[in-house]
Amino acid sequence: MKALFVIPARGGSKGVPKKNIRIIEGKPLIQRAIDFSRKFTEEPNICVSTDSDEIIAAVEKHGLKVPFKRPDELATDNAGTYEVLQHAVNFYESEGLYYDILVLLQPTTPFRKESDLQNMLNNWSENLDLLVSVKESHDSPYFNLFEEDHEGYLKKSKESEVNRRQDSPKVYAFNGSIYIYNINSLKSKSIKEFKKIKKYIMDDPIYSIDIDTEFDWLIAETVINKRLHEDNKDNS
Repeated sequence: MKALFVIPARGGSKGVPKKNIRIIEGKPLIQRAIDFSRKFTEEPNICVSTDSDEIIAAVEKHGLKVPFKRPDELATDNAGTYEVLQHAVNFYESEGLYYDILVLLQPTTPFRKESDLQNMLNNWSENLDLLVSVKESHDSPYFNLFEEDHEGYLKKSKESEVNRRQDSPKVYAFNGSIYIYNINSLKSKSIKEFKKIKKYIMDDPIYSIDIDTEFDWLIAETVINKRLHEDNKDNS
């Protein structure tokens, strides 16, 4: 089973400007995803997809060749993940390189465990469209998630008689850490048409930190500083 690792990194970022190349724990944020990929595959199978010359320079400074510059039409606020991934797959196939699966690693999810990806690869089945890491959601459409009706009144997103969260069916949220796509599925249908999706649960909230705001960045730095403090204490 041959895997292409794709790390998408658009240059524009409104919540945290230039976050993909902002330094965290001594290196650009995007480098964490690259270093994680290197533990599983050779560098020719790692694709940073970006529209930014600055990101390309930062990545190549740390030793990874960026195979192409993403077209401008795939770097707007409206550009979707599907088109970005399809573009990457098409590029490699035009070079005569064919893969079975695509592992998507978002740079904005800085904490990952090797054992999680290894478990996901071990549990991969070729009849899946997508195997995705999730967290169990504390918010539920059966209990405390609401929508406005046409008169502006709140109503439950899903009608139910549930009065306590623990009595509602479990619901899961993609946590942004690891996605494994079937490349045949990516080539034959859109992601919204995927029917065969399975979850991989990550219980530790550290592995669900997704940096989209300065507050998220502060949380990530706090986690790193706490780990460094604990390591220093253990070594003292």
